[in-house]
Amino acid sequence: MDLNADLGEGFGIWRLGDDAALLDLVTSANVACGFHAGDASTMRRVCEGAAERGVAVGAQVGYRDLAGFGRRHIAYAFAELRDEVTYQLGALDAFCRLFRTRVRYLKPHGALYHAAARDETQAAALVAAVGDYDDQLPVLCLPGSVLAQLAAGAGLRVVAEGFADRGYLPNGSLVPRTAPGALVTDPEEVAVRAVRMATERTMVAVDGSVVPCPVESICLHGDTPGAVRCAELVRAALIDAGVALTPFA
Repeated sequence: MDLNADLGEGFGIWRLGDDAALLDLVTSANVACGFHAGDASTMRRVCEGAAERGVAVGAQVGYRDLAGFGRRHIAYAFAELRDEVTYQLGALDAFCRLFRTRVRYLKPHGALYHAAARDETQAAALVAAVGDYDDQLPVLCLPGSVLAQLAAGAGLRVVAEGFADRGYLPNGSLVPRTAPGALVTDPEEVAVRAVRMATERTMVAVDGSVVPCPVESICLHGDTPGAVRCAELVRAALIDAGVALTPFA
């Protein structure tokens, strides 16, 4: 099982989360590419830290929305979104190359993640950007989503992702962040959920129903309070359960 986290989400003098500590615990790093968060110096620092630890670097691409942290939907046209995603891929890949590594996969962030899960135009723009830039890059996304379907149809590798620290609806989608139950903040509960996801391939939804969750990667949010402690417990719990941790890419 792969364990990933959203990293590099500070900007300028503002730091968000403990990137260095999380890089010691995860196997893949979803690095912000400067549109929803992050900047050039942050990207360089995180790419260097990931290369030193053998952590796979993925491009976490988002809407051009620093003020809203990429969590506000923007109705981009297909070509504009395709080109902005390509721009972000190239920017992060440049910093990877400084440390003899490369971007290993793509993952959308925030509002773009949710839009691409259900909107064909948004999903198609992501697929086109990956296909144009490097059709060997896997796409990390929700299983069964529109993005997953279009990426697979285009011959791209799709890696299904689950969220140990987010609430699920009975249909397998995530609880909106504005709704009760969206976040799971108890580190011990997050660890239990991660082990269930890795060993049983299921998740308990907010209504108590059991949701299929056939994933290859488990995500932890680096901006969540207590993210490092949560990652420590999740990693330890997975290893204790006999789950080998390794990057999928």
